[in-house]
Amino acid sequence: MRITRRLEFDAGHRIPDHASQCRHLHGHRYVLEVTLSGEIIKADGQAVNGMVMDFADVKRIAKEKVVDPWDHAFLVYRGDTAIVNFLATLPGHKTVVIDVVPTAENLAEAAFRILDAAYQDIYHNQLRLERVRLYETPNCWADAERPIA
Repeated sequence: MRITRRLEFDAGHRIPDHASQCRHLHGHRYVLEVTLSGEIIKADGQAVNGMVMDFADVKRIAKEKVVDPWDHAFLVYRGDTAIVNFLATLPGHKTVVIDVVPTAENLAEAAFRILDAAYQDIYHNQLRLERVRLYETPNCWADAERPIA
């Protein structure tokens, strides 16, 4: 069984080497979809009976690990020193410095790595993260998926 939880957040970024408008500072209303797989839990009398994972727990973990740290932040590539240095001059500015250019593809991969370690198989139902889909716009998204073994 697969389940998906959708969350939204706002963040700024720039793609420093982009040939068009994305090289400028700008922001997006990102949408993050987290897809997990696992067996349906069979545990009469327990709150998780009949679920792969409680959607509230899926949300709580994604918010804690990705959404809250990135929401209303500027996501900047460590190598984009002009912007890193500029943002450092703004007292209290919420800046997230990352090791890759903050494209939708790289952000989806980063979110997958973060969340893959966060979702634990506490009910022994083979729970695992399958996909992180990150929408940069309503029409553009990137999927980071678990490789097929």
